[in-house]
Amino acid sequence: MSIYQRTPAAPLSEHVARLWYYRDYFPDHDLQFVLPDGSFELIINLEGRPRRLFDCNDSKQYQLFHHAWISGAHKEYLVIDALPGSTMIGAHFKPAGAAAILGLPADEVTDQVVELEAIFGNAAWEWRDRLMAAPTPTAKLTLLEHLLLGRLAQHRCDAEGRQKVNWALTRFLREPQIQSISAVTRELGVSHKQFICQFRREVGLTPKLFCRVRRFQQVLAQIHSRKSVVWADVAYSCGYFDQAHFINDFIGFAGVNPSAYLRQQLEGDPNFIRATS
Repeated sequence: MSIYQRTPAAPLSEHVARLWYYRDYFPDHDLQFVLPDGSFELIINLEGRPRRLFDCNDSKQYQLFHHAWISGAHKEYLVIDALPGSTMIGAHFKPAGAAAILGLPADEVTDQVVELEAIFGNAAWEWRDRLMAAPTPTAKLTLLEHLLLGRLAQHRCDAEGRQKVNWALTRFLREPQIQSISAVTRELGVSHKQFICQFRREVGLTPKLFCRVRRFQQVLAQIHSRKSVVWADVAYSCGYFDQAHFINDFIGFAGVNPSAYLRQQLEGDPNFIRATS
């Protein structure tokens, strides 16, 4: 498999963490779990086969996605197929980064995967055709950056509200396990209800749920930074005060327990694990 990534330039970098493109992916498994991280993903399929998104509770039930789609912020894992020879391009948004480009509140896509055509109209087809025609990986990523910049220029956002959400996000991302929503709203000088509504519009999740997801991400970062994993130490350092709470949270977000995660994780991205039969 060939993988290419790029950090976009400003002002797109305020919204998008990275652009990515891969081709000729040949996995050693049929299904994989995608774990939540509190952000959105844009995916454009550059070959003809549709992709399947499975019901987490019934592997016989699935949705088909053909050309391009947006995956909103989720509170639990997704189950997708892993097709040999896949070629795709996309953008991984920063938390609160997608709304300004999509042109709609982020919470309208929460816990959903939506065909891009439903949001962009016929422009989604044009994007895909142009990206398929671009001759090199660099050209494809440059074009995708240009297309996203065009969308960003079309939509105005609530600058003051977004500034407050971004300030809170900085706090939540740094230390998700110790943040008090009430303390944050007092510092911002807004009501609790007003802050939650604004946060959901920009991020897609409530502040409390976002912090839980980011604490889970902190757990994954701890796992991948240690040579050996002692689960009690990981749980304590990430703010869990009992093992049962830690394990329940982990299973809810990952679909597997911590030990199974270590066996099934994929190299290169802690948010992808092999699904076992």
